[in-house]
Amino acid sequence: MAKSHLVHLLLFLAAAAAAAATGNSTTPTAYEMLERYKLPRGILPQGVERYVLRPDDGSFEVFFSGAGGCEFSVGEGGRYLLHYERRIAGTARAGSITALQGVSVKVFFVWLGITEVDHTGDQLSFRVGPLAASFPLRKFAESPRCHCGFDCAAAGDTVVAAS
Repeated sequence: MAKSHLVHLLLFLAAAAAAAATGNSTTPTAYEMLERYKLPRGILPQGVERYVLRPDDGSFEVFFSGAGGCEFSVGEGGRYLLHYERRIAGTARAGSITALQGVSVKVFFVWLGITEVDHTGDQLSFRVGPLAASFPLRKFAESPRCHCGFDCAAAGDTVVAAS
C-alpha cells in the first residue's frame, strides 16, 4: 500500500514538473519584444527564425529563415529598397535601436547601412550616416513580407482565406 502511494506521488510530481516546464516556456516573439521596447513590430519582416536578447545591455541578434536574407520595397511607389541580412544585430533601448548591423537601404544606385531607428511621437526615423528619413508610425503596424513588403496584393500574391 505504501509503495502504491509513493508511485502515485512520484507520478504526480513528474506531471506537475512537466506542466510547470511547459507553462513557463512561453518566450515572447521577437515582434513582441519590439513592442516591449516601444517599437513597432513592422520594422522586422516576417520570417524571424530565432533571436537572442541580452537584457543587461539591450544587445540583440535576430536570425531570419532562408539563406539570402530578405529584400522588399517601401515608401511611395516602392521608392526605397530594403535588405535584411540573414542575421541582424544592434542595441535596443526604449524607443530606439542603435549600432544596427545587417539592414541596408538602396538610395539611387548605392546600398547604405541603416545604423539607427528612433521612435519619437508618431514618427519613426531611420538614420543612414548623417542622414535620416522619417515615416508615420502607423505604416509599421504590420510586418512586411520578403519580396513584396507591405503591399503583397499589388505584387501579385494571392491571399487565400481559411474557411
